[in-house]
Amino acid sequence: MKGIVFTLLQEVVTKEHGERTWDSLLESAGLEGAYTAVGTYPDQELVALVAAAAAALQSPPDDVLRWFGRKALPLLAGQVPQVFQGHTSTQGFLLTLNEVIHPEVRKLFPGAYAPEFDFTLRDNGLALGYTSARRLCSFAEGLILGAADYFGERAEVIHEQCMKRGDATCRLSCTFSAVPL
Repeated sequence: MKGIVFTLLQEVVTKEHGERTWDSLLESAGLEGAYTAVGTYPDQELVALVAAAAAALQSPPDDVLRWFGRKALPLLAGQVPQVFQGHTSTQGFLLTLNEVIHPEVRKLFPGAYAPEFDFTLRDNGLALGYTSARRLCSFAEGLILGAADYFGERAEVIHEQCMKRGDATCRLSCTFSAVPL
């Protein structure tokens, strides 16, 4: 997994809970935590960090991943603003994941693996199919929620199908609306 995920996790944890909490998570996970954005690290290290956070918070790992995705998105937007330029809505942004955003991410972070998405437009939003061997669909869900925050929208995401429940792919039903003033 590319180091950008780890550096974002470190930034989110230290911003929300302090440097000691990050150090505690590393210790609990049995990791050193010397991550760089362009480095590549075993997926198991992210799993260990999420498990340590879930144990500390007494919260399911999927909730930790969702929280992390939501908090990481605005930080990512600050680090790679070119990926977000020209977009004015969450749905429009998401529809460019495969053709624009992930190729740009691969340019910025060579060797990055990105999940595959498929889309079905619905009258009230978007159905997003997610396929990845990593099964980080909760992280993807958090990123969607973070994108809605970034674009000043409210998102509702319903996990209709999930690989973790035995489905071949995950299917997220997404609706977006303006945040009331």
